[in-house]
Amino acid sequence: MASLSRRIDYFWRLVATGFSYALFGVGSALIWVILFPLISPFLGRGAERKRRARRLMHEVFRFYVAVMRGLGLLTYRVQNGEALNRPGRIVVANHPTLIDVVLLISMIRNATCIVKPALYNNPVMRFPIRAMDYLYAEDPEILLQRCVDDLHDGSTLIVFPQGTRTPAYEQRPFQRGAANIALHSGAPLLPVHIRCSPPTLGKHEKWYHIPPTRVCFDIHVGEEIDPLSYADGRERARAARALTRDMQARLSEPSKKFGPA
Repeated sequence: MASLSRRIDYFWRLVATGFSYALFGVGSALIWVILFPLISPFLGRGAERKRRARRLMHEVFRFYVAVMRGLGLLTYRVQNGEALNRPGRIVVANHPTLIDVVLLISMIRNATCIVKPALYNNPVMRFPIRAMDYLYAEDPEILLQRCVDDLHDGSTLIVFPQGTRTPAYEQRPFQRGAANIALHSGAPLLPVHIRCSPPTLGKHEKWYHIPPTRVCFDIHVGEEIDPLSYADGRERARAARALTRDMQARLSEPSKKFGPA
């Protein structure tokens, strides 16, 4: 009987996972290609338009996460989550799964991130991405300054220093981009450790490679890191290296705050 129950549960989660992927694709097209142009004139202009567009993305992702949770695909626990909405912070997180950014934006009302050229020029996503003023520039110096300006405007910047999805057991060197942005802007770094148990949606995994049980995400928001304490008396490159080392040490530690999933 228990074996039959597990098989039914597995089959249900497989079907629900396929539905979730379809919902994300079809929903994105409907919202951003059809609905968003209709409501865009009512979002205002300038900074107000940007904040409202980002709030819309936050609500869409929050709804999507609620759907996946309601279908029994995942659950999550967050510790110190209120810190995520402090303005002008750089959220630096490890990156174990495909939906890490979805989870974080669903919790952050004024989130921004650095988008890849392919996404920035995507025919479906480019209109809302430009309305939300997500960060993109081919010139690194221009991109750095845009990040600094957005942080000073009160945005929360999400960065994955590993650069790509990486399993918890794999140590991948952190890139120094987040440290450089923090040192230039003076914005505090907010380390976020994401634990996914059992592991799923990792790099090179197909959507139908679902785990044997429902997934639990543990999201632990750590103490802020003051970048100015690293800049005192140090040459900029040395300060960035030291800050990146400490950031990696914090994010590489297994999250034991929640206990067993």
